[in-house]
Amino acid sequence: MAFTMQRLNARVAAGRATPARAGRRLAVRVNAVGQKLEYLWYDGQEGTAAKGMMFNEMRSKTKCMMKPIESLNPADFPDWSYDGSSTGQAKGNNSDCIIKPVRVVPDPIRGAPHLMIMCEVLSPNGEPHPTNTRAQLAALINEKVEAEAPLFGFEQEYTMLNKGTGTVLGWPEGGYPAPQGPFYCGVGTNSVFGRPLAEAHMEACLAAGLTISGINAEVMPGQWEYQIGPVGPLALGDEVMISRWLLHRIGEDYGISCTFDPKPVKGDWNGTGAHTNYSTETMRNPGGMDAIMAAIEKLSKTHAEHISQYGTGNEQRLTGKHETCDINTFRFGVADRGSSIRIPLPVQLKGYGYLEDRRPAANVDPYTVARLLIKTTLL
Repeated sequence: MAFTMQRLNARVAAGRATPARAGRRLAVRVNAVGQKLEYLWYDGQEGTAAKGMMFNEMRSKTKCMMKPIESLNPADFPDWSYDGSSTGQAKGNNSDCIIKPVRVVPDPIRGAPHLMIMCEVLSPNGEPHPTNTRAQLAALINEKVEAEAPLFGFEQEYTMLNKGTGTVLGWPEGGYPAPQGPFYCGVGTNSVFGRPLAEAHMEACLAAGLTISGINAEVMPGQWEYQIGPVGPLALGDEVMISRWLLHRIGEDYGISCTFDPKPVKGDWNGTGAHTNYSTETMRNPGGMDAIMAAIEKLSKTHAEHISQYGTGNEQRLTGKHETCDINTFRFGVADRGSSIRIPLPVQLKGYGYLEDRRPAANVDPYTVARLLIKTTLL
């Protein structure tokens, strides 16, 4: 690096290169051997009143490595730190929070050899920070849980908003679109708004190696959904969090804001949820309906505990209308989208498979959803 600088300075002094041109040559050389690592983490306030209900952004910053690390193993990457006093996670007199890599994926925005690194947050003493819900989930995973190999599918809904104004993308200025009906899984300029962003986000998730299994336009115009899974419990949280970061980051390029607010538009419009499909090894095998029904019985007895941690503002969404069950009521049904827990019709016909928890709000912490489902049904 120093030798390169000397050569470039000499060329400038000799009149064979301008400073601007020399700078460009140096940048090309550095970029040819360097690597950018985007460290991602969450501060535990996403989607809360403290940060602003409408938005759910995570945090990130870039570390530059002169010698690329050719690995996707989190253990091969250094821990880092940030100012926790600026994120509401520490006092100013002892503000360093540690971010520890837990998942490494290719960076679909910058391209190779650059990487994105999902991190968990530790306190200065190295212990999990109180906002570290990933550590709380990991602590529950014992031999009994591993034997049942729980799998999750996360249906992440979100709403696109015009940058600055906060109005829903595609809605008439100062007014409302036609009533819901033609927009769900629709096509055409009169029914679908924001497809370029949804497509770009899907491509980015695929390029990052995330287990994204599909996208679709949702019931309310300007509302979309993508699905992550099936994956294990820790992978669920890691991949959902990375995919959320990518959605916000790519939204910057399109000038579109995205919100996970459970009820971004009040009135006769669908809310925004994160339906979670869940199964265990026993549920997935012939005769698994007995295990599914046993799990539903346990979930009925812990309804209040789940609801209390299934997302901020969820009471505005779970009203008993717009394909939801009332927040104070627990009920299940086959193919019933107005239930708390839905058994898909194909599962009922086969007699084994999975259940769908329809209660989580779009802004829910995915690590918390996995933890509560495991705790209630397996522990």
